[in-house]
Amino acid sequence: MSKSKIRNIKKDILSDNWYTLYKYTYEYQKEDGSWETQIRESYDRGNGAAILLYNKEQGTVILTKQFRMPTYVNRNPSGMMIEVCAGVLDGADPEDCIKKEVEEETGYQIHHVKKVFESYMSPGAVTEILHFFIGEYQEHMKISDGGGAEDESENIEVLEVLFDTALNMITNGEIKDAKTIMLLQYARLNNII
Repeated sequence: MSKSKIRNIKKDILSDNWYTLYKYTYEYQKEDGSWETQIRESYDRGNGAAILLYNKEQGTVILTKQFRMPTYVNRNPSGMMIEVCAGVLDGADPEDCIKKEVEEETGYQIHHVKKVFESYMSPGAVTEILHFFIGEYQEHMKISDGGGAEDESENIEVLEVLFDTALNMITNGEIKDAKTIMLLQYARLNNII
């Protein structure tokens, strides 16, 4: 086992309003063996799960559209984002979480999902690991309108679009969400749809 290159970690809470923002002060050992003090901030929002719902026969995917304040304040005039269904685990198993999110957000009740990979989404600032899934939907699985949990103020619009249209939405800038781009490209590379 290799010797740790980190020592004397000090952790302070900067904010604990929505999720938790920490300030870490620590010593990091450089390649020449010397130690330097570094300070970093890390946002802990928990881990999450995301899924690409697809219908192979129709050649369609289910996406969601909702307002995202961080994008609004960073050059997205409407603040609206087109995304795959996703949610925070809140201590749940990733597969159970994504099935629940699918039902809440899209109105579809799916029983079979496949985990395809996991990824740190912004490792320089956010602790989150996102678990990526795919799952096939059929029209008979629609049990409600979706739209998100009422107590979470999500106001989600459910979109059913052709897979090729979704890929073009990446090219023309309508889809700018990383998890959505990653899952659509995974589906294309693996001939899922």
